[in-house]
Amino acid sequence: MTREALGRLEDQLGKVILGKPEVIKSLLTGLLGAGHILMEDVPGVGKTTLAKALARSISGEFKRVQFTPDLLPTDILGSSVYNPREGTFAFKPGPIFTNVLLADEINRASPRTQSSLLEAMSERQASIEGTTHPIGAPFLVIATQNPVEFHGTYPLPEAQLDRFAMRIDLGYPAPEQEVAVLYSQFHHHPLDDVGPVVDGATVLALQEAARAVKVDPRIARYVVDLAASTRRHPSLKMGCSPRGSLTLFRMAQARAFREGRDYAVPEDVKAVAVSVLAHRLGLDTKARYSGVRKEDVVRELLGSVPVGV
Repeated sequence: MTREALGRLEDQLGKVILGKPEVIKSLLTGLLGAGHILMEDVPGVGKTTLAKALARSISGEFKRVQFTPDLLPTDILGSSVYNPREGTFAFKPGPIFTNVLLADEINRASPRTQSSLLEAMSERQASIEGTTHPIGAPFLVIATQNPVEFHGTYPLPEAQLDRFAMRIDLGYPAPEQEVAVLYSQFHHHPLDDVGPVVDGATVLALQEAARAVKVDPRIARYVVDLAASTRRHPSLKMGCSPRGSLTLFRMAQARAFREGRDYAVPEDVKAVAVSVLAHRLGLDTKARYSGVRKEDVVRELLGSVPVGV
C-alpha cells in the first residue's frame, strides 16, 4: 500500500512539472528520508510550483511564507498576543507549526530571520519566549532560493545550509517540454487539479519503511570515506560534517526504497551524493575565484574514493 501511495505521488507531481522526472525523484527521496529540501535556480523555472504541488498532495496542514527583507522571526515562529478582555497574554502560533512549510525565496530575508528555522528543522520544536513548543509530524520544510548573485539576496549561513538534506536544481526545460508547458496551462494551471493523494500517516509509514532499508557496513564505510575526503580536499576550506554523513546514509536508504529495494547498494550513495553534499562544502578563496564548482568537487571524489569490497 505504501509503495502504491508513492507511485500516486510521483504521477501527480509529473503532471505539474513536465520533463523533470529526476527532479521529482530527488524530491521524493528527500521526503522519504524525512529531510528538508532546498531548491535553488533562477526565477520562473517552477521551484515554487513544485513545492506547492508536493504540499497539496499531502493531506495535512500547509503554510507558505514569502520571505522578504522586512520579515521578522516572530512572523514565522509566532508570539504572545495580549487579550485586553482577560488581561492576559496568549501564544499565537506562527506558520512554522504545520506539516509542510514552503519558505519561498528564503534568501531574501535577513540572516536573523533565516536562523529562526534552525531549531525547528533539526529538533522539530520551537523555543519562543522561554517555552518550548513541539511541532507535529510529519514536518517538512521546502525552501526555494534564487542564486546568490541576484540582487537583494542574503546567502544562507553554513549552519542553515547544513539543516537541508538535499539541494535540488531544476534547470531550464527542453524546448519540446517548454512547448508542452505552454499548452498545459492553456485553460488553467495544472496545479489547480492537484489534491491530496497521501495522508500524514502514510508519509510517516513511508519514512519508517525507508529507514528500515538494510545497509551493508561496507557501504556505511564508503559514506564515511566520502565525507572524510571532503575534509582533506585542497579546494575546500570546509568539508562535510558528521550530520552530512548521516544525511547521506539516510538518503541512500530512501533512494533504495524508492527504487523498490529493501537493501542499499553503492549506486544509491553515488546517485544522491551531489545533492546531499555539495551545498555543505565551503570553497577556499582561490578555488572560488578560479571557477571551481562544489558539485564538480563531489563528482571528482565519487570517481576517486573506492567502494569497500
